[in-house]
Amino acid sequence: MKLLVKNIATLAGIDYEPIARRQGAQMRELNCIDHAYLLVEDGVIADFGAEADMPAINGDMTVVDAKGGTVLPSWCDSHTHIVYAGSREQEFVDKINGLSYAEIARRGGGILNSADRLHALTEDELYEQAMCRVREVIAKGTGAIEIKSGYGLNTEDELKMLRVIRRIQESTRLRVVSTFLGAHAVGRAYSGRQAEYVDMLINEMLPAVAQEHLADYVDVFCDEGFFTPEETGRILEKALDYGMRGKIHGQELADSGGVEVAVKHCALSVDHLEAMTDRDIELLRGSETMPTALPGTSFFLNMPFAPARKMIEAGLGVAIASDYNPGSTPSGDMKFAVSLACIKMRLQPAEAINAATINTAYAMGISDSYGSISVGKVANFFITQPIPSIDFIPYAYTTPIIRRVFLAGEEQ
Repeated sequence: MKLLVKNIATLAGIDYEPIARRQGAQMRELNCIDHAYLLVEDGVIADFGAEADMPAINGDMTVVDAKGGTVLPSWCDSHTHIVYAGSREQEFVDKINGLSYAEIARRGGGILNSADRLHALTEDELYEQAMCRVREVIAKGTGAIEIKSGYGLNTEDELKMLRVIRRIQESTRLRVVSTFLGAHAVGRAYSGRQAEYVDMLINEMLPAVAQEHLADYVDVFCDEGFFTPEETGRILEKALDYGMRGKIHGQELADSGGVEVAVKHCALSVDHLEAMTDRDIELLRGSETMPTALPGTSFFLNMPFAPARKMIEAGLGVAIASDYNPGSTPSGDMKFAVSLACIKMRLQPAEAINAATINTAYAMGISDSYGSISVGKVANFFITQPIPSIDFIPYAYTTPIIRRVFLAGEEQ
């Protein structure tokens, strides 16, 4: 099956040669072609170029008229928690009233609140709730997404979450990466016995996850009040025995050693970084670990933003993800995350778009097939309404610009 998109005002996010990620000054490179076409064959990008060179239209093609819109690669969202039970707007009100994240947790809120709610739902109920969010993010231009567990906090409920993630993989054209986050917090049954919880996670949870092949990666919340670097290292080392590479929640609440343990264990990404230090930036130089900023979290919680500008100027690549979850970021709108990256972290529009496409694809280990317009990559892209320039995308931060969405070459 062939799909030809014609009358594209600007085709953006092009890679002419394979590239795994963009770093430093490369992040300002957003290759574009004006007055372009895009050819898709069997769900994969087959060709693109100036419309003057467009192949002849024949009966084997489905033709899509972009009507002067811009075409970009779909957003890749490398950090979400969209399998959860219900909302937590009361905690939102608590925050307005001055309670901190830690105070809300001590009152029974936060992650443990979501764990209690999730325990009460069936797998089918969780799946139906999650699919509402999946349809939402697809409509907003996301074509690849990492979904983490972490609201189970016992073996049975963590497996339930991961099975729901697998059902999402199997029932949509969205590219889904699954991450086991049993070390999101200590489950209620182990209150005051964190070391025992870590032992249980290593000796019971990880083997069960591996036996059913339910996760691509393993994540740990390595931060003040959560898991220590030593505990994090133990978990990541054991995960590698099962073929699951590590990822880290780190440096969100304090200078907690999250970056150091991520680099030491060659984690694919280290995410949050609101409390990142200059030493952390130096540690990441030359590493394979992608620093990932979550600007929606900083916006919603009134926290500092990760120092993305400083990271880029130091030669690092930066990824931007939504952190869509019920407590600290109830939004999966990647366009808004791109706008926040420009407004609050001082990224150029091209840098922010690269951070939300090719670099977030790298942070999921899929940048060989997603994250840019490149021959041989999966044809995940969206067509905008006519817009004056690429810079308009983060500038018009609440304007709905997406007109049509395609995943693996099929309109959604």
